[in-house]
Amino acid sequence: MLARVAERVYWLSRYMERTENSARLVNVYSNLLLDLPRGTKVGWRTLIDITGIHELFDENHESADERQVIKYLLADKNNPSSLINSLALARENARTTREIMPSEAWELINDLYHYTKENTNKGIGRTGRHAFLNKIINASQQLTGLLAGSVSHDRVYDFVVLGRNIERADMTSRIIDTGAANLSLSIEQLKDEETLPYENSLWMSVLRSLSAYQMYRQHVHDRVNGDDVVDFLLRNADFPRAVLHCLQSLTNAIERLPNNEESLRVIAGLQRRVSELNIEKILRKANLHEFIDSLQADIADVHNAVSKTWFLPVTEA
Repeated sequence: MLARVAERVYWLSRYMERTENSARLVNVYSNLLLDLPRGTKVGWRTLIDITGIHELFDENHESADERQVIKYLLADKNNPSSLINSLALARENARTTREIMPSEAWELINDLYHYTKENTNKGIGRTGRHAFLNKIINASQQLTGLLAGSVSHDRVYDFVVLGRNIERADMTSRIIDTGAANLSLSIEQLKDEETLPYENSLWMSVLRSLSAYQMYRQHVHDRVNGDDVVDFLLRNADFPRAVLHCLQSLTNAIERLPNNEESLRVIAGLQRRVSELNIEKILRKANLHEFIDSLQADIADVHNAVSKTWFLPVTEA
């Protein structure tokens, strides 16, 4: 398998996962703000922080109101991580790998790109946003199922798994960090007796942004709370969007590839850190942000190890 083909398959998978995650974030956050009390100072700026593109946003925007943030995340061609740019890059990688991918995969991505391009205004405005974003989420999940069920589980599919799970682990960590910690801090101006129900709503929104609420309820027989949510999303080995599950999926795929020693070493160290983490300690001492920062750096190291081993030239995360 040529290095350039492997790299295109990898990035096809990453960009489609990024597309789905972007749609999930905007959709759930839009619904969350409707549930919070009037005195809560939670703004759209949080979405910019989650995606880690605040410096680029600030260069071109004086304020972070709803329309500017949503447009930037969904449709801004100057934002390299915008939904439309992610889809465009996924489409290009799908086009250049059509000889090894099912024709249905190319058709699905191509149709989704044109739908998104033609209907972006529905996502920017409130009226049609939910239906627009759900269409993108459902199509992305359809592609995941299509690839799992119609691509031979050989080296091509291994790079699909690598791209999807590196991107997924990174986004899960971002949602835990900014989507939970920063939002929880934003409701400190409420009275103590008023905080609990809205804090629960915030943690529930974190779960729903990852379609994790029902699975969480099956594993945790208690009210939704920060300790259990963070533990579930970081260390549950069975839930597909939990960081530990993503790392195990990466390990399984890399073990089937040649020259895998460096990548396996990096992932093993990261798995050990996550498995041995004291959730209560990092939450009580407000060290969650520092841990997530280091976790994201480690995930970038996994990408760099994969890129260095199997792709030429090396691409940065």
